[in-house]
Amino acid sequence: MKYLIAILLVGAASPAFAQHQGHSTSGRETESPSTQEQNACEAEAERHRAMGHAVPEGSCAPSEQQSDDHSGTDHSQMDHSTMDHSTMEHSSMDHSSMGQEPGPNGQATGEQVDHSTMAHDDMAMEIPSGPPPASAGSGPAKAADAYWGAEAMDEARERLRHEQGGQQYFWFQGDRLEYRAHEDADGYLFDLQVYYGGDLDKFWFKSEGEGSFGEEIEGAEVQALYSRAIAPFFDFQAGIRQDFAPMDRTYAVVGIQGLAPYLFEIDAAAFLSDQGDLTARVEAELDQRITQRLVVQPRVEASFSAQDVPELGIGAGLDSIEAGVRLRYHFAREFAPYIGIDQEWRIGQSADYARAEGEDPNVTNYVIGVRFWF
Repeated sequence: MKYLIAILLVGAASPAFAQHQGHSTSGRETESPSTQEQNACEAEAERHRAMGHAVPEGSCAPSEQQSDDHSGTDHSQMDHSTMDHSTMEHSSMDHSSMGQEPGPNGQATGEQVDHSTMAHDDMAMEIPSGPPPASAGSGPAKAADAYWGAEAMDEARERLRHEQGGQQYFWFQGDRLEYRAHEDADGYLFDLQVYYGGDLDKFWFKSEGEGSFGEEIEGAEVQALYSRAIAPFFDFQAGIRQDFAPMDRTYAVVGIQGLAPYLFEIDAAAFLSDQGDLTARVEAELDQRITQRLVVQPRVEASFSAQDVPELGIGAGLDSIEAGVRLRYHFAREFAPYIGIDQEWRIGQSADYARAEGEDPNVTNYVIGVRFWF
C-alpha cells in the first residue's frame, strides 16, 4: 500500500516538474520580461550612481509579490502614456548627496564628483571661437534694399550715422574761477571754455582774464575758434583772439588742443597781432586722482615772444612762467571746489619791464576757487 501511494505521488509531480524544468531551460535562451525589467533597472541605477545620485543596493530586486503577480505579465504591451507622474511621491528622495561620489553600499561619501569628466556629448553645444566663415560676408552690401526698398534704407542708414556719431554737443566749463590772495593786493582770475559741435568739427570759445580788486583789470581776452579733430585725442584750432585789456588788440590764432600721452591736457597756440607781433603760449595740466572724488592737479603755463613788445611789457624769448598745484574735491562730477598755490615769474626783459612799472616780477598766489561744467 505504501509503495502504491508513493508511485501515485511521483506520477502527479512529474508534469509540474517537467513544466518548471521547461521554464528554466527557456530562461537561458530568452530572458523573461521581469528579468529584462530588472536588468534595465540595474543599468539605470548604475547611471544615476555615476551622476552622483544615491541609489541603495537592491532597489531593483523584485519582491515576492511582484514575482508572483508579474511573472506572466508582458510589460512590452502595456500603455505607459496614461500614467500620471504628478501623483508620484518625491519627498522621500535624498537630493543632499547629489554631486557626491557614492560609496560601495550606494551611499554618498562626501567626495565631490568631477562633472567635467562626465559624458555630456548629447547636451554639449560647441561654441565657435574662430573668425566668421568667408560666406558670412559674401552677400550683397545692401541686402535689405531688396526687402524694404533703397529709398527707405538710405533714410535709415543716414539716421543711423546721425545717431551714432553725428550728434551735436554743447559743453561749458569754468576751468578756473578763483580768488587769489597775495602780498600787495588780493585779486581774481577766470578761465572759461565753451564748445558746440560734433565729433570732428566744433566751434570753440575761450575767455581768460585777471586783475586785482579795486583796480582796473590787468588782462582780458576772448577767442573764437574753429576746431577740427586731426587725431583721436587732438584738435587743430584756428580763429581770432580779441584783447580788451591792457589795450585793444586783435590776433590771428593757430593752435592745437588735446590729451597727450600720460593724460597731460595740452593747449598750445601761436598769435599774430594786427601790429605784426608774434607770440605763443603753452599750457599743460595733469589730473592725479587720490580718490574717486579727491584730485590733485599740477599746472604749468609758459609764454613766448618773437620780439620785444614794450607797450605790453613783453620781452623777446621766454616771457613768463606760471606753475601751480590745486587740490579739488568733486561733490559731483560737474562741480568741484579747490584750493591751491600758484607762482608767477617774469623772465628776462619782461622782468625789467615789470620792475620799471613798480611791480614785483615774482608773485606767489594762494588761491581758492571752483571748477564746474555742464
